[in-house]
Amino acid sequence: MGPLEWNIDPEIIKLFGVFPLKYYGLLFVLGIILAYRVAKHIYTFENVPLERLEKLSAFLMIGILTGMRLGHCLFYDFEYYSEHILEIFLPFKITNDGWHFTGFTGLASHGGSLGAILAIIIYSQKYKTPVLWIMDRIAIVTPILGAFIRFGNFMNSEIYGKPTNGNYGVIFVRDDMIPRHPTQLYEAFSYLLIFGLLWYLYKKTSVVQKQGFLLGILLAVLFTARLIIEFFKENQVAFEDGMILNMGQLLSIPFILAGILLLVFSKKQTLYK
Repeated sequence: MGPLEWNIDPEIIKLFGVFPLKYYGLLFVLGIILAYRVAKHIYTFENVPLERLEKLSAFLMIGILTGMRLGHCLFYDFEYYSEHILEIFLPFKITNDGWHFTGFTGLASHGGSLGAILAIIIYSQKYKTPVLWIMDRIAIVTPILGAFIRFGNFMNSEIYGKPTNGNYGVIFVRDDMIPRHPTQLYEAFSYLLIFGLLWYLYKKTSVVQKQGFLLGILLAVLFTARLIIEFFKENQVAFEDGMILNMGQLLSIPFILAGILLLVFSKKQTLYK
């Protein structure tokens, strides 16, 4: 059995003949819905009013999307967007010929993580809820959204891996005819496994009562997986070619260290009060 040839058109249809509906967007929305459903189960299980989750969800959506967009523009393509500031915030490419709708074509998961953390901190201050209580529970559902984003990347034939140098892997026909590591799927399935681990710990053990433990597990394990998988991934931007570790790996290290510190911190804490 040879490599899989992947040649799916990422665009499903153009709405009104102008706005493209893409698999990426649909999978992004599906990931949000599934993550929300699991979070709703957690809040119901702990007898926490669902209106709190609804308010938190609004904060998170703004924080995640803003963070993902700014993360891409600042970490991966600052040179371009520093001269095209409007394009950071608008889904258009502005040229001498006019404005061309493109959607937001650059999103960075590390930026989304930072945006989510900031959104939770702001929410916790506004509604007087312990920040680690929120983060521990949102940590459980975060890998679901991450997995579906990577499934979307696979449908887009983007963020793929290096050549396998063998008769296996995936050929992304829209780019070239080289068998490559489907690193989008590596990440997606690793994230689903991490969700399974966090869900098991939440349901079957008492670790959720330790402040920051589940968040620490998420940060340490997920970003370690990301760091390792990046070794099989093609660089996303040209300036990474001369780097020992690429941007995704460099950005993962602080999250891993933060996760380890949280795990150490959580072992010294009493139960939530």
